[in-house]
Amino acid sequence: MNYKETLLFIGKCLTITHEKNNRDLVEEKIKSGLVDWDAVVKVSTGQYVFPASYCNLKRANFLHYLPADLVEYMQHITNLNRERNELIIKQAKEINELLLSNNITPIFLKGTGNLLEGLYEDIAERMVGDIDFLVNPEKLKLTVNILKENGYHEKTLDYLDNTILNRHYPKITKEGEIAAIEVHYKMISNEKAFDFNFIKKSVTKLVNNATVLSYNNQVLLTCFNKQISDKGQWTKTISLRNSYDLYLLSKQTPVKTVLSNFDHSESNSLKNFLSVTNYIFNSPRSLEDIRTHKTKKYIKKVLFFMNNPKKSAANKKKWELYFLYKHRFSVILKSFYVKEYRKYLFDRFFNQPKP
Repeated sequence: MNYKETLLFIGKCLTITHEKNNRDLVEEKIKSGLVDWDAVVKVSTGQYVFPASYCNLKRANFLHYLPADLVEYMQHITNLNRERNELIIKQAKEINELLLSNNITPIFLKGTGNLLEGLYEDIAERMVGDIDFLVNPEKLKLTVNILKENGYHEKTLDYLDNTILNRHYPKITKEGEIAAIEVHYKMISNEKAFDFNFIKKSVTKLVNNATVLSYNNQVLLTCFNKQISDKGQWTKTISLRNSYDLYLLSKQTPVKTVLSNFDHSESNSLKNFLSVTNYIFNSPRSLEDIRTHKTKKYIKKVLFFMNNPKKSAANKKKWELYFLYKHRFSVILKSFYVKEYRKYLFDRFFNQPKP
């Protein structure tokens, strides 16, 4: 199995709990003995869906088809991830209580928000890095100060406050806690219409008193994260973790309608992500595609790079350099008329310790 075949097989595995057609195809493939399980482990791990693949194979009662040592390994990793997520949920709830007591409402985003709202049948499915949450931009500094007063701190003493350049304050950690925290005042760098004022009207308050985005806004953020924040629109790369989140969200709200009704300059890139996810997951019933000439062209390019890993790496590197220099030029330009950018550049060049 090459990379493309492996990724498409994993994509089907992630939907077999709900999609009978994919379940039959996966079972047939496994029974054929042609599955390269080493490749599956490597790709699913790199795509952060290894536990999710295991959970779906288990629910489909397919584990008896797999090598015993592989099942044991998958179970071990999944159990470790479940334990980690339990600690993340506990930490997030403590942060929520702390900030609510100070009249600040954190809106939990991405993986942590999904865990808190119960998006997954098993919390072990989602691999989560940091705890991300959004606050009113006017309360960003107050939020950070409260967290620092309660034991959180920057990872290094010589950190550079680059908040102005990003959508969140630099990561902060607390001794004894499992995850770092990213306090957001924006959800995406190029926010435009998708900002705090847009989402605050329809947030969801959970039974545990935590607050998350509405399902519709979770769909938008999931697409934005891959296509804009992670530059997927340009690099033409796949993120099965984001796609799996979108698939599960499609069980809660009509994704096609959400994207079609969202008027934004980047709306075409969001539709591209839906189309790719639909293709990778073999057209699941709940994830209706938006087929246009542009989305078909985009999928074709994604498949080309999947079949040509060296060209894919070169394309990714090209765009990384482009955005790096574009970003640097933008910072320098803005420093002429924005005080915060001038301060950042001054600190960057004169106040940082020399190596």
